[in-house]
Amino acid sequence: MAFVNGILCLCCNKNVFALAGKSSWPELLGAQARVAVVTIETQNPYVDTQVVLEGTPVTKDFSCSRVRVWIDQNRIVTRVPVIG
Repeated sequence: MAFVNGILCLCCNKNVFALAGKSSWPELLGAQARVAVVTIETQNPYVDTQVVLEGTPVTKDFSCSRVRVWIDQNRIVTRVPVIG
């Protein structure tokens, strides 16, 4: 484990910089998936995005460095992307 400034997230043992940027993107509801991913990663470079088709099973764990971008079959964002 690497410590950055001695601060580590309790949920995932990663540095807390993922929590330092924007954590929610309500303005991306209804946007194209590609636009959403670029926007999220630009506004918070400490998170990783995952594009997920509605209905796909995912883990229920929380990760402070993950943003799931839920999309429909037309690649339109169907839920507000949030860190989690």
